[in-house]
Amino acid sequence: MIARFFAGFVAATLAAGTPAFAQQPQNVRVRGEIVLVEGPVLIVKARDGTDLKIRLAENVAVSGIVKTQLTEIKPGSYIGVSAMPQPDGSQRALHVHIFPDAMRGTAEGHFPWDVRPSSTMTNATVEQTVAGVDGQTITVKYKDGEKKVIVPPEAPIVTYLPGDKAELKPGARIFIVAAQKQPDGTLSAARVSVGRDGLTPPM
Repeated sequence: MIARFFAGFVAATLAAGTPAFAQQPQNVRVRGEIVLVEGPVLIVKARDGTDLKIRLAENVAVSGIVKTQLTEIKPGSYIGVSAMPQPDGSQRALHVHIFPDAMRGTAEGHFPWDVRPSSTMTNATVEQTVAGVDGQTITVKYKDGEKKVIVPPEAPIVTYLPGDKAELKPGARIFIVAAQKQPDGTLSAARVSVGRDGLTPPM
C-alpha cells in the first residue's frame, strides 16, 4: 500500500523536472500556508505574500513531512538535498530529505532549484558520510556524477510518511512540486506534501 501511495509522488516529481510542451499546462512549485479550505479548493498564502487558489484532484495524494535525524542518513540511503554551491565545488545543504525506498530513483541528478536564488537540488544515493568540523560531510552519487555535501547542524532533516486529506486545513504549511497552472490563473494539484506538527516543508 505504501509503495502504491508513493508511486504517485515519484511520477509528480519526475514530471516537474521534464520540459513541458507548449500545449501542456505549466508546472508551478507552491510553498505556503493554507488560509482557507472551500470544498476541494485551497486558498494558500504563498511565501511571497500572494494568495493562490488551488483545486485538488478528487483522489489527491497527501504525504506528511516529518523531522528525522541526521543519523538516519546512511550509505545506500536515497536522499534529496537543496544546497548552495561553494567555491570549492562542494554543496552546503539548506535541507536534506530522505526518500522512502518506494521513491528511490526519483528525479535522480543535480539541477537548479528555487528555494533560494542560485540554489541547487541533488537527488542521489549516499556513498559515504563522515563527521567534520563544519558538519557532516556526505558524498552522494547519481547517474551523471557525484557531489560532496556539507550538512551543517542547522540544516533540517526530514522524511516522507503517508498522509491524509484531513491534514490539509488552515494553518498547515504545504509544498506542491508540480501544481498545474490553469487558463484562468488558478492552479490544480494531484499531490500535496504537508508539514506535521507545525513544520514548514523545507523543500
